[in-house]
Amino acid sequence: MKTSALEAFETILILAPHTDDGELGCGGTIHKLTQLGKKVIYVAFSTCEESVPEGFAPDVLTHEVKAATKELGITSENLIIFDYRVRHFPAHRQEILEDLVKLNREYRPDLVFCPSSFDIHQDHGTISMEAKRAFKNTTLLGYEFIWNNFQFSSQCFIELNENDIAKKVAAMEQYKSQSKRLYAKDKLIRGVANYRGLQAGVEYAEAFEVIRLII
Repeated sequence: MKTSALEAFETILILAPHTDDGELGCGGTIHKLTQLGKKVIYVAFSTCEESVPEGFAPDVLTHEVKAATKELGITSENLIIFDYRVRHFPAHRQEILEDLVKLNREYRPDLVFCPSSFDIHQDHGTISMEAKRAFKNTTLLGYEFIWNNFQFSSQCFIELNENDIAKKVAAMEQYKSQSKRLYAKDKLIRGVANYRGLQAGVEYAEAFEVIRLII
């Protein structure tokens, strides 16, 4: 999906089960879209207060996601944060579906990013499944988490440039509370982008599962 194809979309919704998921899964693409002048709405469903490392305030991820999405060009009014309990999304499938339906009615996105269908995390899987119901008439792309997927269907590649990758890294650096996690490191972020770029014949790329494609 070259820039010319991305230009066909005007309103884009990023569905992040937890704060930092959207940045990790498609942060480079988010930056590319905001640089194209597109309206990008980021929706985080949990600030994971139960999982915050010792020594950090319970609401630290709320502040970090604001700083991270700002790095990617998302305006404060286009950041939406819900308060679902981390690792308990399956018990709230209906409420989550109702929130997604409301988001669809309010914003009418023509492109939605969510975790892939292959993601084994219970919260990620819930968002992916309910997104299929709420946005069944919308182009829907599933982003990857290499540590959560036993397999992945890389059917779509979005080419990124050095600035897109640098901004993705900068966004992840805002998550001081998550700095010990290997997936937040510059080396891994660039390595995955290089690997996917090699598959697509470019320097950097992010790969996506095509869950739904409306032309």
